[in-house]
Amino acid sequence: MEATALCIRLLDGSLVSPLMTVLLLLVAQVDSSSSQTAAFPRVDPNRQQLFQYEPIVFSCEGLQGLTGWRVMKKSRGVVKACSPNWLTSTGPCKIKNAIPAVDSGEYWCEMGRKRSHSVNITVTDGPVILDSPVLPVMDGDAVTLRCRNRTISSNPTAEFFKDGRFMERSSTGEMTLHSVSTSDEGLYKCSISGVGGSPESRLTVRAHEEEPPPSSHHAPQLSVLLYIGLSVLALLLLVVFWRFRKHQSVIRGATTSSSFQPSSSPREVSGQARIAVPLEATYAVVTRPREITGY
Repeated sequence: MEATALCIRLLDGSLVSPLMTVLLLLVAQVDSSSSQTAAFPRVDPNRQQLFQYEPIVFSCEGLQGLTGWRVMKKSRGVVKACSPNWLTSTGPCKIKNAIPAVDSGEYWCEMGRKRSHSVNITVTDGPVILDSPVLPVMDGDAVTLRCRNRTISSNPTAEFFKDGRFMERSSTGEMTLHSVSTSDEGLYKCSISGVGGSPESRLTVRAHEEEPPPSSHHAPQLSVLLYIGLSVLALLLLVVFWRFRKHQSVIRGATTSSSFQPSSSPREVSGQARIAVPLEATYAVVTRPREITGY
């Protein structure tokens, strides 16, 4: 009877509904933790602009403690894997000779429904580039921008611009922004007199964030535990249902066997009319004296 009662509680939903609700909430929490810890692809060299034919490497492995990321890119409106071979596109994407028309664009990491933040890379065939960080900088940090000449390795005198407005002239080819804030965000470029100017690149400033709780670092482990919990719950339901069916079979068998027992009184059979079961007959031989009549 205990098995029957447990199965009834499970089948009528009074126990299943709360369990499923908790499991669904756990799934939502795991997905939320994963989305909150979205990171950026690693880029080497760490700058947004490249001269034509320079090498560059994008890597995603290890983001959020996971492997199997694929480097994706969007160039001229076309989205595709960074690697030309889809079968091996889960490793680092190495571009040996960057070409402006092919390799300039947006890059990010992707795995299933997960996606990282993106970075923008500009490849130019011009003589000057602006050396600025690929990733957003933190509020309060110091950031140094450098103006590079393709043919001259020494630091040239350069002028720096933000959103098209002149900022300063530097004899070292560098400009440092001390204790940056969101007011420093914008499009930056530089120019070298007699040589040319660089393309524009955006500087993004992010506020300092608190370190995510330890639970968010264990999202993969939570997913594994969740799947195990669902499997155990399904197995428990199958076992209890099997025991319930077995219990019902025993009761049905006992009822069937008892219906064939002899009875001395009328009884009801399978909900039909009452039928009288005949009793066994007993016979006896009675001897009486014969009458003698006279002759």
